[in-house]
Amino acid sequence: MTRSLQTVAYPRPSALESGADGRRLGLETSRGATPAGAEDHPRFFSGFLTSPQIGAAALLAVADVAAARYHQPQWRASLDPVVTGNGDRLRFESFSGCGGVYARLDVLAPGLDDGEVGHGTTNVDVNDPLREALSRIGSDDPLHLRVGPEELAVTTLDGPVVEKKVPLPDRWLRGFPEAQVIAVGFDLRAELPAGEAVRFLRGLPGAGGGRRAAGGPRWVVPVGRGLRPTTRPVPGAVCLPGPERLGALRRVLRHATALRVYGPAVGAAAGTAGAAAAWEVVLPGMRLTLTLSPDASRGFSGEGGVLDALATEEAAGDAELIAVLLAWEPRIDVADLAASSGLTPARVRAALVRLGTSGRVGYDTAEAAYFHRELPYDAGRVERHNPRLRSARALVAAGAVALDGALATVTAEDGHAHRVRDEAGVLSCSCLWWARYRGGRGPCKHALAVRMARRGAAVEQAAAVMGGGVR
Repeated sequence: MTRSLQTVAYPRPSALESGADGRRLGLETSRGATPAGAEDHPRFFSGFLTSPQIGAAALLAVADVAAARYHQPQWRASLDPVVTGNGDRLRFESFSGCGGVYARLDVLAPGLDDGEVGHGTTNVDVNDPLREALSRIGSDDPLHLRVGPEELAVTTLDGPVVEKKVPLPDRWLRGFPEAQVIAVGFDLRAELPAGEAVRFLRGLPGAGGGRRAAGGPRWVVPVGRGLRPTTRPVPGAVCLPGPERLGALRRVLRHATALRVYGPAVGAAAGTAGAAAAWEVVLPGMRLTLTLSPDASRGFSGEGGVLDALATEEAAGDAELIAVLLAWEPRIDVADLAASSGLTPARVRAALVRLGTSGRVGYDTAEAAYFHRELPYDAGRVERHNPRLRSARALVAAGAVALDGALATVTAEDGHAHRVRDEAGVLSCSCLWWARYRGGRGPCKHALAVRMARRGAAVEQAAAVMGGGVR
C-alpha cells in the first residue's frame, strides 16, 4: 500500500480554556481553501454552541474515527478532522485508518448561536490534551467556539507553528470519495425514536466497548418502531457489517433524539455478502453520521464506484465547468447548476459524481444532496493511484480492445482474451473479477477499457462527420 506524508501546520495547539466569561474552545486551522483562494489559517466561525456538552461529545466521536483502525488495529494513525464552513453550518469529517468508516458531524444553524459561519475547508487540530478536556465537559454552561485564529491574531501568524506529519495511504485517499459516491444510492430505510435507538445501539455486540463481534456481515430489518436482526438480506433489510464500528456513537447516545438508517435501494443488496450503510444519530441542532463499508475487513477504496466517472472524458470537462460555479453551498441545487452551466441535469449529476471522486463535493444522506467542500489533499492521487483505472488506460493504449456492437474482446497482458457484453448499459465480463463480484465492487479493468474505447471511437466518429461537413 503506497503512502506519503502530509504536513499540517497550526499557529498553536487547539485548546479548551476557562476564564471569567466562561469556557472558550479554540480550534486551530491549517492551510485550506476559501472563496478568496488558499489561506494558511482560515477563520470560519466565532460564536456559541447552543448545546456545548453534546457538541463536545460529537466532535470527540469524529476524532475517535480518525484515530481508529477497526480492521487489524495494530497500526494507529490519525489525520486531523476536516472542517468545512458552508455559510449556515459547520461540517467536521474524518475517515478511519483502515479505510472502512467515514464519519461526519453536521453542526446546523440551530446548533450555533451569535456568530456568522464562513466558507471554506481545512484541517482542524484535535490533539490529545484537547480530547481529554472535551471529555470532561459535564454541563451545558455557555461555551464559545472559535474555528480559526483569534481575530486580532490573524495578521500576526509569523511566529512558531505546530506541525504534524501524518501518513496518507492511497487506500485512505481513494476511500473518502468512494464512501460518498456510494451514499448517493442510499435511501432512508428506518427511523427509530430516541428510546428505541438507544436500546438497539447499546445491545449491539462490540458497539458498547466489549469484545469484537464475530462472523460476517449482519442484517437488520425495520419492525414497528425498532429494528430486528435477521440472518440474510431479505427485502427491506439493511446491512450492519462489523457492529463494533458503530462504537463511536456511544459518546452521544444519551443525547440522541432519533436514529436514521440509510442503505441501498430495496433489493439492491440481495445475494451479496454485504452492503454499505449509513447510521445517523439525530442530536439537538446537529447530526452525527457513520458510513460503514460492506465488511469490517474491506475498505471503501476497492469498491470501484468512482471508476466509471473517472473513465468518462465528457464528465471530466463538465466537472471543470461545474467546479467554477460552486460556492461552498450547504445544499447544491442541480436545477440551478443546469441553468447556470447550460448542461442538462443528467450531465450536472455526472459532473458532481466526478467532483466527488476528487473530494471537491461531499454527499449528505439526510438531505439527499451534495454539498461543496475541498478536501485538503492532492485529489489527483485518487486517479493516478487507482490500479484498475491505470490498467484500463494501458489496455486501451496498447490497442487491446476490439469493439463489435454489444460485444467486445479485450486481450489481457498475458494474451488471454476476455469477452465483455453490454446489456442495457451494464457491462459484464468473462474474467475472474466479474465472476467473483458480479459488479458488486465496480467494473473490472476490461469493462473500463471498453467504456474508454467506445468513448474514444464516438469522439473520432463525431470529428469525422464534422470534418466531412466542412469539406
